[in-house]
Amino acid sequence: MLVSNWNNYPRVEAALRGFRSQEEARDILGQADMCIPRGLGRSYGDCSLGENIISPPGFRRFIHLDPEKGILECEAGTSLDQIISVIIPHGWFLPVTPGTSRITLGGAISSDVHGKNHHLHGAFGRHVLDLRLLTPQGHVLVCSKNENPEIFQAVCGGMGLLGLILSARISLLPLESVSIRQKTIPAYDLDELMALFESHHQSTYTVAWMDCLQRGRHLGRGLFMRGEHCRAGEAPCSGLTPPDSKGLGIPFSPPFRTLTPAGIRAFNSLYFHRKSRRTGCEYSNIESFFYPLDALYNWNLLYGKKGFLQYQFVLPRATSQAGLQKILQHITSFGLPPYLAVLKLLGPGEGTLSFPEYGYTLALDFPVCPGIFSLLNALDLVVQKLGGRIYLAKDARMKKHMLWQGYPGAREFVELKKRLDPENKLSSLQSRRLGLCQNPY
Repeated sequence: MLVSNWNNYPRVEAALRGFRSQEEARDILGQADMCIPRGLGRSYGDCSLGENIISPPGFRRFIHLDPEKGILECEAGTSLDQIISVIIPHGWFLPVTPGTSRITLGGAISSDVHGKNHHLHGAFGRHVLDLRLLTPQGHVLVCSKNENPEIFQAVCGGMGLLGLILSARISLLPLESVSIRQKTIPAYDLDELMALFESHHQSTYTVAWMDCLQRGRHLGRGLFMRGEHCRAGEAPCSGLTPPDSKGLGIPFSPPFRTLTPAGIRAFNSLYFHRKSRRTGCEYSNIESFFYPLDALYNWNLLYGKKGFLQYQFVLPRATSQAGLQKILQHITSFGLPPYLAVLKLLGPGEGTLSFPEYGYTLALDFPVCPGIFSLLNALDLVVQKLGGRIYLAKDARMKKHMLWQGYPGAREFVELKKRLDPENKLSSLQSRRLGLCQNPY
């Protein structure tokens, strides 16, 4: 069948095989070649695409929740929205969450997802107490910071290339209310926007929306948002009722892009000026603060049948200011603005192939259209020159040298993979493109 991930690019013919038990998973690994785990397909690009795809969403039992200590154990196919619905009534929340709750626990670990609080709380892997890994040779290993630590660090961010994650125990965040106290502050250029991150670096959650259609003195104009969990009784609508995850859906993929530069320009202007008029704090719930796009099922279809590319990179803090300025100038000169741009401040990185490092990350959504690959190649040169790297979970086209220069742990990862997967059973389109299955040198 024809399979793609969330951005609908690329599309490949693949055989999908699911499993509901450890024994079934071991049988699949024993029989299949060139296979790769894939959760709910919410990554962007080809990191979980290949000829044979192993799908664990049927493997989703809750094993144990300790409501006193805030420790949850469940199978890797469990989705974050399922986890949230269970833990919130007990007064707990995820310590780290990305911009969608519709990913599996195994996918969150394999991508080592990060959120709006990385500058303080790190990525998802930091909060994994231990995990059970089924290796391609059929062995089940318990991995943690103390037991098989080298494997643990490589699995967090390892894109499913070392084995199948069967289950994991994670530590949770205490929660008194589902409400978030947030404040939005307008910034009229990139310097102002980055200054807001620096002055609010102790806020738990920080993120910025950027209007990349601006030029000249307003280059990098955006809205900075910070947020904190509310205490019990602080917000008008408080309590510990899980959010309603129902959303509207798009019934089919339109034959053309419904998002256009003119439409996005009008939206950006309206959105910026409307939000700029709001002063003081506002209250929102967990669903709208962390997962605003989850309210519209299949929003990816708005980009049309050709799909879109998300280009997410991180630059070291010392080079972020100049680098972001250069990136925005390149986008302006090519005349191919992204339809969505999100800026975050990251803290120190962890893990062998984990994406975050101490600096700023910008995620840009571009429709697949003429000229887009030339633009992204030009952006690669800036990122490479300034010592940055591209997020593997969002990558569909990066060249091999970008990985090997941007990820110092790549060689260590490949050597470990040779030991755990000597027959190279686990392989994706991305791992072959980037040389993660064998040392390219």
